[in-house]
Amino acid sequence: MAKLPVDSVRTAFREIVRAIRYARRVSVDPQNVASSLLAVKDLRIAFSGQEAVRGISFDIAPGETLGLVGESGSGKSATSLALLRLLPPSAAISGCIQFLRVDGAVEELLSLPEEAMRRHRGQSIAMIFQEPMTALNPVMKVGRQIAEALLAHAPRTPRAQVRERVLAAMREVALPDPERRMEDYPHQFSGGQRQRIVIAMALICKPRLLIADECTTALDVTVQAQILELLKTLKREHNLSMLFISHDLAVVAQVADRVAVMRHGEIVEQGSVVQVLTRPQHDYTRNLLASAPTMHTLRDRPLATMVRSGV
Repeated sequence: MAKLPVDSVRTAFREIVRAIRYARRVSVDPQNVASSLLAVKDLRIAFSGQEAVRGISFDIAPGETLGLVGESGSGKSATSLALLRLLPPSAAISGCIQFLRVDGAVEELLSLPEEAMRRHRGQSIAMIFQEPMTALNPVMKVGRQIAEALLAHAPRTPRAQVRERVLAAMREVALPDPERRMEDYPHQFSGGQRQRIVIAMALICKPRLLIADECTTALDVTVQAQILELLKTLKREHNLSMLFISHDLAVVAQVADRVAVMRHGEIVEQGSVVQVLTRPQHDYTRNLLASAPTMHTLRDRPLATMVRSGV
């Protein structure tokens, strides 16, 4: 593998450190946490006999955010869908996914009956998908869609209370004029507002674990910063645990407490944000950092490339 220019690596490190110092407000000390909210052990996922995820293990403590980073095709989204058992029947899944219930009991999600697993989806564990227009029904008013997420787990909630919960969720994600806008359709909102609607749907049942799968990728930089700040605020106010999936290390540096780096279905490096992004141990992590352009990148030098073999 070609040796990376030292200046490029150092510059990338400095940019990541600036992001960490600017954006991180609260960190979680794993030593102060009695047990993990989510523990994944030796997770393997295969499609038609080909392994997409190869024996990965990680855990997320209560109130902690784990950033899962890597290139497209590294197995990040397959991992997130496996946590909710949303992969198609053709996927072969093995390993252990343990979730800590409110009463202190630990459940093995892969072996739960489907009815029990359905109760977890949206209530204990919620997910924000990458593209809100594919997550929202284009012919259903947004207020009704947010209400659906609540009624799926509390079908006997009085209509007046449902309306109040929907309006409260819309206000919490800073959607303007919720009384009027709840009667609008998804196409009548901007991209950033649609993402806020999806976040409101995810949080209306007050889950303990939030999975955010590339939830800022389709947004411009300004709106992306607003959504990241919103997620950090909601995490702090609700004591949320988060699995934040992204290919952008600078974005992950702003929201995560710890980082796991995936490549070819394996976690090649894992540790605190500062440790992984300023003192990376694996060649792939160094490559990933050096391949990101910054304001200080020298234009007369090529960016580091992601070599598909040999790392």
